[in-house]
Amino acid sequence: MSAFDPTAEIPQHVAIIMDGNGRWAKQQGRPRREGHRAGADSVEAALEACGELGIKFLTLYAFSSENWKRPKAEVSALMKLLAHFLKEKTPSLIENNIRLQVIGRTEMLPKSSRTELERSIEKTADNDGLTLVVALSYGSREEIVDATRALMQKATNGEIQPEDLDNELFAQHLYTGEFPDPDLLIRTSGELRLSNFLLWQISYSEIYITDTLWPDFRQPHLEAAIADYQRRHRRYGGL
Repeated sequence: MSAFDPTAEIPQHVAIIMDGNGRWAKQQGRPRREGHRAGADSVEAALEACGELGIKFLTLYAFSSENWKRPKAEVSALMKLLAHFLKEKTPSLIENNIRLQVIGRTEMLPKSSRTELERSIEKTADNDGLTLVVALSYGSREEIVDATRALMQKATNGEIQPEDLDNELFAQHLYTGEFPDPDLLIRTSGELRLSNFLLWQISYSEIYITDTLWPDFRQPHLEAAIADYQRRHRRYGGL
């Protein structure tokens, strides 16, 4: 197995399904909230690693539309952790030239979390290094429905005609319309499913599954995923 080669092709957009916080906490004999706190440390480590490796976009699946079904106490703890993380780490985002963006139905987030999120997005808007895209209250099926609804409204208003619709126009109306599709999708904790994440956008992404739980994920794990990516030949249906 070949090792990571920093001189070979580096994916410009990496998306990560951050999975395993709860299992990590259970293994450590700690409450689930401690797993989420440890997961926040891994986010910070991933940002540092992506910046060092020259990755331009990092999309993190932080809170799914289905996660609202979790116990209220856990959801509340997650929202508080989000607000605290943003408030504490925004100066670091600015210092490291990282632009923050968000995708999902963020209107469902508590006001305190939305306030910190909007403040961080505004403060980092002029940064032109790594773009961090956080998926919050996100579901890909919901995203596709929202895009379809927006296109239907434009058609009703006479702004577009049915024959105008193609892949490019549809993609522009997704939450991710301004971002390139991921080159590499990583899922931690060994689960073999997509969990309603970027179903349209990862049509041609390379997929890498690691048994490593998200709180343990660090730069060597990211480099292992990229090394695997570098061994593949992306043909997009060609030869």
